[in-house]
Amino acid sequence: MAAAGALIRARPVCQGNKVSRSEILEAPVELPSLLGRSMRRLGTLLITVSAITPAASVFVMGQDVIHMAGSGAIICFAAAALLGVVTAYVYAELGSAFPLTGGEYSIVSRTLGPSSGLMMLALNLFGGALGQAVFALGLAEYLKVVIPGVDALVAALAVTAGTTVMTLLNIRLNALVTGIFLSVELAALAAITGLGFASPHQPLTGLLLHPVAATGGGLAPTSLTAIGLGAAAAVFVFNGYGSAIYFGEEMHEPRTALPSVVFWALGVAVVAEMAPVVAALVGMRDPSVVLASERPLPVFLLEAGGPLAQKVVSLAVAASIVNAMIAIGLGNARQLYCSGRDGVWPTPVSRALASVHPRFHSPWIATLAMGAATAGACFLSLDLLVMLTATGIVLIYVGVCIAAIAGRRTGSSRAGTYRMPLYPLVPLAALAGLAAVVAANALDADVGRPSLLANVAVMAIAFGYYALYLRRRGGWTLSGADGRSLDELEAESLAAQANATM
Repeated sequence: MAAAGALIRARPVCQGNKVSRSEILEAPVELPSLLGRSMRRLGTLLITVSAITPAASVFVMGQDVIHMAGSGAIICFAAAALLGVVTAYVYAELGSAFPLTGGEYSIVSRTLGPSSGLMMLALNLFGGALGQAVFALGLAEYLKVVIPGVDALVAALAVTAGTTVMTLLNIRLNALVTGIFLSVELAALAAITGLGFASPHQPLTGLLLHPVAATGGGLAPTSLTAIGLGAAAAVFVFNGYGSAIYFGEEMHEPRTALPSVVFWALGVAVVAEMAPVVAALVGMRDPSVVLASERPLPVFLLEAGGPLAQKVVSLAVAASIVNAMIAIGLGNARQLYCSGRDGVWPTPVSRALASVHPRFHSPWIATLAMGAATAGACFLSLDLLVMLTATGIVLIYVGVCIAAIAGRRTGSSRAGTYRMPLYPLVPLAALAGLAAVVAANALDADVGRPSLLANVAVMAIAFGYYALYLRRRGGWTLSGADGRSLDELEAESLAAQANATM
């Protein structure tokens, strides 16, 4: 009964106290994991930062922020970083309390209830597959420097197949591979930063106090509306630091390790992504040319470093896209695996998704399923994919902030070793910032509003699935790292308690 003793060690059985169901919710994370605990802080950090994909974020989403706000992009990035800090506090506390591979789905299910958790699961699976397809289709743009005329769909399908095979392998090997790729993209971002700050042409104070953006006739002061939309877009540039929680069941001592990984990942992302953007804006010789370009950062590179620098960095961005697809694929597969382990789907489907490879200790069927979904999404247009994935992460952030408040109120998150400072101001401040981002998206009729409506529709479908199928069917049980349901854990702990009192 050693496992049962571990289940209830927070309240010793010799005292004869009844173990509450909330304590059993906490207990499974301490048990041996079916996925195998082989990761330390560094390996998890490498995968997490790779999921943020600093180089691709700067050259894809970061350029969109510059298009929207011009030199006001610096303000947008700073605002998004501040929102990232308060949200990271939330992820650190919840990750410490619930270091389960289901991530936000597991957390919200245990704090707000199964219907809310299922909506988080739907948002993540929907956005995960489509978001990977966005990266895959964008790869061709950067491969053109060495393979002129490469077909975007062919490149997308090839990289999807390759990264899916990679994510089938042992997670420690994936941590090593993503670490190598990550060093390449961070070196490229450092080179851009050096080029910009080595030959400054625009005063930083002027960029901050008097931001300008390109118009049809040249440059004009950046409007507050443009700053707001740019800040909303910049939230996605730093997104990914919370993905550390997906690997909680594969880490040693996850309750104490996860909070530090979350904060380090955000810190690396902020420095690695803000520095080259600020440097490029400070180093641009002709703002009217750079800010008006469809690809302002490559234009700056060509201007400051010549064709060779542009080609080298383009290849590094291509490498970062591959790296991101590996890291994001690892998280996507683990969330789908967790839902199968919990019995969210019809029994045969759930049983298959919960399968773990005997050699690699990876959720291999869930990995293949998410790879197939990503490949299918590659046949959609890039503009449609961007529109559909643009807002889901904000709604997920809203969910985890509410979950943090609920966890404190009910005590369901008390097992965590980390507590955020200034509670409840931190989650409330995050919710206020996220509300502003949602409002900015709702006001944008081109992309923001359709994206918001699409993600709300995904949540509605998930709720309908729960209400019309799962709740009526019964049998959906939140399970622990060792795969047993809470009912089984409760029965075992009560049996151990009875034996201890005899």
